[in-house]
Parts: sequence; C-alpha cells; structure tokens
Amino acid sequence: MASPTSSAATSAATTPSGSPSSTRRLIKPDTPPPPYSEKAKYEANRLLPVPEGTIAVQVDMDYPTTKTPIDDPWALPELEDTDVKWADLDTCGKVKRVALNTTKIAGLVLTMYLFICSLDFLSSAFRLLGGKAAGKAFSDNVLLQNPVAGLMIGVLATVLVQSSSTSTSIVVTMVASGLLDVRPAIPIIMGANIGTSVTNTIVSMAQASERNEFRRAFGGATVHDMFNWLTVLVFLPIEVATGYLFHLSNYIVKSFNLETKDMKQEFLKVLTKPFTKLVIQIDKKVISKIATGDEEAYEKSLIKEWCEKKHHMVTKNVTQMMNVTVLENGVNITREMNVTQETEVEVTENIKKCSFLFQDSGLNDTAVGVILLVVALIMLCVCLVTIVKILNSMLRGRVARIVKKTINAEFPGKLSFLAGYLAILVGAGLTILVQSSSIFTSTMTPLVGIGVISIERMYPLTLGSNIGTTTTGLLAAFANSGAKLENGLQIAICHLFFNLSGIAVFYPIPFLRFPIGMAKWLGNTTADYRWFAVMYLVLMFFVFPAFVFGLSAAGWQYLAAVGGPLALLVVVIVVINVLQHKHPNVLPAKLKNWEWLPLWMHSLQPLDSVITKMLAVFCCCKKDNTEQQVLYFPVEVDVSKFLQKGDSKETVL
Repeated sequence: MASPTSSAATSAATTPSGSPSSTRRLIKPDTPPPPYSEKAKYEANRLLPVPEGTIAVQVDMDYPTTKTPIDDPWALPELEDTDVKWADLDTCGKVKRVALNTTKIAGLVLTMYLFICSLDFLSSAFRLLGGKAAGKAFSDNVLLQNPVAGLMIGVLATVLVQSSSTSTSIVVTMVASGLLDVRPAIPIIMGANIGTSVTNTIVSMAQASERNEFRRAFGGATVHDMFNWLTVLVFLPIEVATGYLFHLSNYIVKSFNLETKDMKQEFLKVLTKPFTKLVIQIDKKVISKIATGDEEAYEKSLIKEWCEKKHHMVTKNVTQMMNVTVLENGVNITREMNVTQETEVEVTENIKKCSFLFQDSGLNDTAVGVILLVVALIMLCVCLVTIVKILNSMLRGRVARIVKKTINAEFPGKLSFLAGYLAILVGAGLTILVQSSSIFTSTMTPLVGIGVISIERMYPLTLGSNIGTTTTGLLAAFANSGAKLENGLQIAICHLFFNLSGIAVFYPIPFLRFPIGMAKWLGNTTADYRWFAVMYLVLMFFVFPAFVFGLSAAGWQYLAAVGGPLALLVVVIVVINVLQHKHPNVLPAKLKNWEWLPLWMHSLQPLDSVITKMLAVFCCCKKDNTEQQVLYFPVEVDVSKFLQKGDSKETVL
C-alpha cells in the first residue's frame, strides 16, 4: 500500500449494511489528467458499475492528491536490445552476428532503393491517369486569374501528377514563355506546395497495424500538410492585397545581370533511372505542351515512344499570310497577301524507339496507369513494412540510443534553439540532393513512426525540405534566356520566398509552432479511428480543393455566399475550442463543453460504429476490444475520518 496523504475526502458512501468497508475503493477524480485521445477522453468520463460492497469516495480537489502520470504516446520509445552482448559471444557467434548485420544493411539499402523506385512508379501512374487533365487545367488562362481557383488548381494538379517538381516546372515554363503572367502564377505555386505533401501522408498508412507507430507516423507526415495550409491561409490574402512576393521577386531579378546556363542536374535519379526506365518512361513534354495550349498534344500518348531523336535546321519555303504595303497610283496601301519566304525550320527526326515493359503493349494510358498504380502501391507497402522491420531489428540498445541522440540532439545551454535551424539546413540539403521533397519526407516518415525521429525534429526537417524543393523551379528557369529567363526566375524566387515567409512566422517563436500541435491532434485521432486517415486524405487533397475550385469557377459571388459563412463558422468553432482548453472561465456555462450537442456533432464515435459495422468483413477494420480500456488514475487519499476504529488508511483507486 502506498503511504497516505494528509488530505481528507469530503464524503463517503456506505455499504447496504450501513458500515464502511475496508476494501479497496473505486473513485473517479473530478478532473482527470489531460487525455491523449478523443476516445480515451470519453471512456475516462464514463461512470462504471461499482462492485457490491465497495465504498465510492468523492474526492474534493481542493485537497492535494497525487496521480500516476500517463505515458506520453509521443515520447520516443526505448528500443530494448535483447541480443547477447558481443563480449559473451564465441567466435562462431561473432561471425554470425557480423554476417547477419551485414545482410540487414544490404537488405535495408536494397529496400530503400526499391522504395524510392516505387515512388517514381507512383508518380508515373498518376501522370498517366491525370497528367492531361492537369495540363488542361493549366491552359485555362482566364480561370487562373482567380487566385483561389489558381490555388486549388495547383493542389489538384500536383496531387494528380504526384510531383510538385512537375507542376512547378510547368508553371515556370508557362511564365517564361509569356502564356501566364507572374502574379496569377503565384497562387498556383502555393497550391503545388500543398499538393506535394500527399505522398508522405499515403506512406504513413503502411504503419497502420501498430497504434502508436501509426500515431507518430501520421503526425510526422501531416505536420507538412499543416504547415503548408497555414502558410497559404496567412500569405495568400496578403499577396492578393499587396503583391509583396511579386514586388520582392521583381526587385531581386532586376538587381542581377542574368545569363543563360544549362542548370539541368540529376542526382538520385541517376541511380534509379536504370531500373525505372525498364518498366515505364513518360514523355513529360506532352503535359507541358498541353499546358501551353497545344491542342495536338492532347491526342498524344504520355508513354514515350522515341528515345533517340535528332534535331537539325533545314531551309524551307514557307508561305504565310502577311500584311504587305504596296504603292498603287502614288498611294501606300497595306493588304494581306500570301508571301513565300525561305525560312530556317527546326526538324525533328526520330531515330530509335524506346524499349521498356509497357512499350507497344497495346494498352492505352489509363489502363497502363491503373496497372502501374496497383503495382506501385503494393511495392510501396511491402518496402515500407520491410524497412520498418529491419530498422526495428537494427535500432536497438546502444545503436538506438546513439542514432536517436544524434538526430534529436540539442545544442548546449542557450544555444539549444540552433539545433532546429541546423535541421532545416539538413532537410534543405538532402532534398536538393534527391531533387524531391516527396522522396525525402516519405523516407523520414517511417523513422518517425518507429520512434527514431521525434515530431519536434521532423518539423524543421520538413521546413528545410520545402526550401530544397524550390531548386527545381530555379533549375527550370535557368533553361531559358533573355526576358524568358527573368520571368521564369521571378516565379521560382516567389516560390522560395513564400516558403521562407512561412518559416519566419511558424518556426522561430515556439508558441507559433501550430503545425506540431495540429499534427499531434490528427495523429491521436487517427490512432483511435484508423479509417480517419483515409477520410482525411480524400477530403483534404481531393474533395475540399475540388469543391472550392467549383465555387471559384462558378464566380466569386458563389464563393463568397457559400464559402464565407462556412469559413466564419470554422473560425468560431476553433476559437471556442481554444478557449475551452485555455480560458474556460471566460465562456458562458453552455459553451464550456460541447456535451449539449448531439454526440455525432462533437465525436467521431457514432461514425466509427457505422464504418466498423460496414467494413467488419475486413480484419484490419475490426475493433480491438483490448484497446478500449478505461483509464484508472491512482490517487492517495486519507479516509481515516470515515473508517471505524481499527481500519487503516488505504490507497483509493
């Protein structure tokens, strides 16, 4: 028995016989410790039947009590080392240990390689399925003048092609060629920033089998989403009102004497291309041509046909309608006439056809896209599960402590804040190296899930990744010259400073690091309701952008009439929720909680019951009753005044 405190309970119930009992007592504190999940909150507040003969003691919270703290599910777990110590192994055991660890490292490298290839296949599949639609959306220049529509086109197009690099390069090319002005292109770039985070959100679902791993992985993935959405919510209105990104980037571009350079660089793709090009090769120029208004390109297949082409200039007689001024009867008269001139024309000669799995397969783009999507998802899941298993077996004991200590290390003393900024630089550098923020964040997500990287450290790594991915647009801009170079470079610089602006707001001051808290809330919710991850993915990256885009396309009146009240309602709910947790005393009694509303309006539990019943045939969707347990909080209470002589003080549960 734990030692009693000096506090006393204010009241006690008695047994039917009227005499107090000396058995262990069941109490429920008035204010339980903060729950870590919604389901735990409702379970903790549910009154349980009290066994017969048990005294229920009401604890006055004015008296000091002690509670056993609940383990923080976001704390990095201790990965125990169950292997025999090296010193206790004989020669044969040491050889086996070295061979096993070498095999694990080789397997990890191979699996990581296949994982990155699967992301490339996933991107190719989405391009085949939605690349033309994305290009067509970019070609609607009138609609793009609406900043909200442009933002949603950027989100949807990036989700469809599974690559912010592709969508950003298309926008830079359109701006450089004069088909799109810089200012309406800025919201599209912002939307591309949001759409690129869908990949690591998909990747996190591979860890759905283990509750806490899924909690951390989904939180680590969605911290990217939350930062991007919050940055857009803050800076899109500012940009529309003031044009600060446009003016800042214009000043920077005009300040330099720019020259054309061949800046096309590939790092990681040099390693993955030999394998991926044996399966599928995509002609990205088709999407760019559709975006620039080439109607003939829409009829072409995205599956590359010719891999080797020869470009040369030839002289041809070209006849075209021109305004010609002629002198008739002493008067200059301008007329439209057919004029034939010798002109240098670039001719493309096809030399060698491509050779890969889906070449000349007889299947159209959609059929190949569906097959490739299924294969990519299976490959992605298998690789992620394998990576997690290998890392779990390797990162134990001393190795785990070293790795976690290194990645999550802080600088000593007052310089501790610099560790986060170093992580931003590391994230930017690694993203530039692999030329893809999706690959970098998707690789980090499983590490967050197994507890090697904390979500607090994942956040600055993600911010650095956002900076690193802007180099793609810069490289695409440098492929142009003259005025084209200036325009393309200006929109690429807008992308860079948009991300830097978001970091300046949501990182330096710890209080403003809202994305971490929001991601933890999403992780907690997803840990309780696994289906919530799929619903979040569909709503945030497909339904919501499509809905807002539809309202924007209909006209600003419809967007204001429908979106305005909805946005106001969301703001009011968020403010009330914050006040409920931070300053409940300022709220009227009715608004201190949402219990007065129907359960389905403030809890996912009713929807969870419906979905679980609908999907009960799938084992992954069945409820695990062992995980729905009531939380008990041990409290030490002095109940001596309620006990008869001879009874002792007891710990009340």
